[in-house]
Amino acid sequence: MKLSKILMGVGIPLFLFTSISSSWALLSGIVLALTWGNPFAQYTQKATPRLLAIAIVGLGCGMNLSVVARVGLEGLGYTIAGISLTFLLGTLLGKALRIEKDTSLLISTGTAICGGSAIAAVASAIRPKDHEVTVALATVFCLNALGLLIFPYVGRLLGLDENQFGLWSALAIHDTSSVVGATYQYGDLALKVGTTVKLARALWIVPLTFLIGMVRAHKSTVGKLKKPWFILGFLIAAALMTFFPSLNSYGHLIESIAKRLMVLTLFFIGANLSSQTLTRVGIRPFIMGVVLWGVVATSVLAAISWEIIR
Repeated sequence: MKLSKILMGVGIPLFLFTSISSSWALLSGIVLALTWGNPFAQYTQKATPRLLAIAIVGLGCGMNLSVVARVGLEGLGYTIAGISLTFLLGTLLGKALRIEKDTSLLISTGTAICGGSAIAAVASAIRPKDHEVTVALATVFCLNALGLLIFPYVGRLLGLDENQFGLWSALAIHDTSSVVGATYQYGDLALKVGTTVKLARALWIVPLTFLIGMVRAHKSTVGKLKKPWFILGFLIAAALMTFFPSLNSYGHLIESIAKRLMVLTLFFIGANLSSQTLTRVGIRPFIMGVVLWGVVATSVLAAISWEIIR
């Protein structure tokens, strides 16, 4: 117990003030929880949803609504279709594999929009169990790493030009960071297209999280669910940065702090896991994530090749 307290005490400033990635933060929290246990579980479990909400509002300071909205409107049709079909398939897979409802929803959300950020946003709205968030995030992070490695290779193998590859990466890789990493390897145009389209897609976190939170709150008969009002804060932050450019320097600082806060929160989420809940979950959520991602990635690639998406 003493060692676990020391590790938690070291981990908090380490993940908050260094450049360690979110994937390592989540993994470290999981290792700590499963090896030595979380001595402050009662505190980290209470802090996690609050920190998530604060971080999401702060991330809004890195958004430019005008550019992202323009790109989003250009691809409105296939974006709605893609998100809807992903959720439909995710729901069917979740039922077929007998996965917990919130775990299935979170994996579908991460696949449909933008990985860990979308999962974190929806988790703040529906307040799932800690192990459900951890499993969904771990699944998405594994597939992110895989996409970062194989997408440039597959793109060159298939002869995709930079515009096509940028579109494919933005629509098929979960997290923005992995989209940037994959498209950076492919070329400047791919990087520009991929980043812009991904940011436009990320804005769908706002209406989707709000809708899911409201639906759950309306249907709930077991206590009061938290409505995602923090999304309003996200929009206000993004609007301030867009319409008052003089605030951008402060916005970038707030965004960088919010990113580190998100990393710390992921460390807490991992630390909230227990061997009992992990054993209960099993491998089925990961199978769901792989199948869902595979269908989305191949479908998007086919649509780009046939110039349905361009």
